[in-house]
Amino acid sequence: MRVLIIEDEARIAKRLQRMAASFFEQTSIIYICDSVQKGMTYIEEHQIDLLLLDLNLNGENGFDILESVVSESFHTIIVSAYTDKAIMAFEYGVLDFVPKPFDEHRLGQAFKRLNSNLKRTDEPVKFLAVKKAGSIKLIAIEDLLYIKGAGIYSELHLRNGNRELHDKSLETLAQLLPTSFERIHKSYLVSLALAEKIIIQTGSKYGLLIKNGELLPIGRAKYKELKHKVI
Repeated sequence: MRVLIIEDEARIAKRLQRMAASFFEQTSIIYICDSVQKGMTYIEEHQIDLLLLDLNLNGENGFDILESVVSESFHTIIVSAYTDKAIMAFEYGVLDFVPKPFDEHRLGQAFKRLNSNLKRTDEPVKFLAVKKAGSIKLIAIEDLLYIKGAGIYSELHLRNGNRELHDKSLETLAQLLPTSFERIHKSYLVSLALAEKIIIQTGSKYGLLIKNGELLPIGRAKYKELKHKVI
């Protein structure tokens, strides 16, 4: 686990480092930056799995970092006293928001999301961000038809017929999206709000017909679970 902590208060940064080291394997790489610029430089030069980010860095705005990394493959957990910014942060697709002051139990809950299929049920994720021609393009969740796995990337299929490539894997996106999104196949993630019906095909194969007329494959292991959810 490669963890980057961007926190300007040395005492809190060391506490986060200590808690992360005790939760993850001892071979984890945990690095600390105390400013927006240092954090951005580190992200540009190193691969990370998790970002722990404060929103107030000696008067600098942590959202400057968040806005630039929302399409990256790693997860972000906000650790901040600015709880009024939580909704906005979740709209950017962060994994969790840990309010200051925090304890080991609360931070551990956030860490556990990295190793589980837990989804958020109460935070309004409004968009996903993709890199496009050197800039960040925001894709509204309501514009998504479904997401198809493409190796370490994911292919977003939109209502307007367009497709966009996202740097996060299908597994990572599944942790961020609302609970209406279901993994119906190892390579497909779709909102059941768009489901029309399940089609039983020859050869014991199953498909999910969605509202635009496309038929998506259903994994055999998922069929029993889905048939009770799709009317």
